[in-house]
Amino acid sequence: MTTQAQLTQDQAYLAMYAFLDKQFSLGCEELGGILGSMSLLADGSPADQALVQEWQDAVAAALSGNVEAQLRFR
Repeated sequence: MTTQAQLTQDQAYLAMYAFLDKQFSLGCEELGGILGSMSLLADGSPADQALVQEWQDAVAAALSGNVEAQLRFR
């Protein structure tokens, strides 16, 4: 998590939306589990290193405008 990107508030919201949507699609339905995995260790890295790439992907999607967060009714 060393690369710095400047996000607007809207982009930050979309990045978090994309990140949480990905976690849900992978079967994680409990926020407590996600937060536990995101908790930082003493060295500043997340407890679950796999989340680093998933977060970077979510930020990249938000920066490029590729997050679909529109509510749709079926």
